[in-house]
Amino acid sequence: MSKKIQNRNLFVRNTSKSPGFKSYTLWLVAVAALFYGLVFLWPVVPREGNTPEVPVYKVKIKPQSSLAGVATQLQDQGVGSSPLFIQISARALFLGSKLKPGTYLLPTGGSIGKVLLQIARGDRVRESLAIIPGMTIWQLRDVIDSHPALIHQTKGSSPKELLQSLGLNYPSIEGIFMPDTYIFDPDEPDINIYRRASQAMQKQISQTWEQRDAKTPLKSPYELLILASIIEKETGRAIDRGQISAVFLNRLNKGMPLQTDPTVIYGIGPRFDGNLRKADLRRDSPYNTYMHKGLPPTPIAMPSQESIQAAVKPTQSSALFFVARGDGTSHFSNSLGEHESAVDRYQRKKPSKADLNK
Repeated sequence: MSKKIQNRNLFVRNTSKSPGFKSYTLWLVAVAALFYGLVFLWPVVPREGNTPEVPVYKVKIKPQSSLAGVATQLQDQGVGSSPLFIQISARALFLGSKLKPGTYLLPTGGSIGKVLLQIARGDRVRESLAIIPGMTIWQLRDVIDSHPALIHQTKGSSPKELLQSLGLNYPSIEGIFMPDTYIFDPDEPDINIYRRASQAMQKQISQTWEQRDAKTPLKSPYELLILASIIEKETGRAIDRGQISAVFLNRLNKGMPLQTDPTVIYGIGPRFDGNLRKADLRRDSPYNTYMHKGLPPTPIAMPSQESIQAAVKPTQSSALFFVARGDGTSHFSNSLGEHESAVDRYQRKKPSKADLNK
């Protein structure tokens, strides 16, 4: 064996048995174990929840917060660890750029490691609010104004002020919010819900308007929205939506009044008691489509995507009348005579034998 090989083996044996190398390795392992032990075993979340009768501790991380910002917010909200240790822990867990904003319910007595992993997963509290198709603006405002998880910035503001806050220029705030379920973080300003819903509606109306038939009597996207809202309120079963649209479009093309009860009811407003009387049909109002031809001045509800589509893609039909059958569906007629017969059949009370004997 050459001296060169012998020297190399001697160097390897001497290095592997070096007490300094072993001590350094053991020291690193011990420090790492101590550090990660502190990260995952040292309780930093208060042991009592800040939500009554619920064993969790609520904290909120603001949007667009840096790692330093997250660390400071956690300390300010009672998490018992220094911002520096929180930042070091996040970087050691490779979570420094993954922390998400929101409201979090932390387990009481939890470690900073558990806290950071939860925030990185985005395992936060979410709230929801549903805008139901056919809902009117006063119903929607009641829902938003009473939601406990929202900051009520717009409560008490006038329709004009709300439109200005949204940067919109419409004759009314009725009908301009897209029905959907909106998910949001607790303590979010209510204007954000209005903004998201109005932007969704503007996008839907704009896209649908591009699909319209060149012969449609509708003159603008806003008229599309108005008609869609009437279709929404008149539709008892989805299967009839296209037919109902056809009736109204046929009437507009012929210059006939729409003669639809939901517009009259909308004109009465929130005081409507559920009973539409003949006197209501004779009372003049911009929304009385028995007295005025054409569309009413504004939408009368929040229309669904399906009603918006039906307004530009009606069923091919020459029907001019329809009447509710009583089971949610409607009977459609091409002539007044046929319509009167359908009304007699489905709505007008037939006299009983006792009535005939009187």
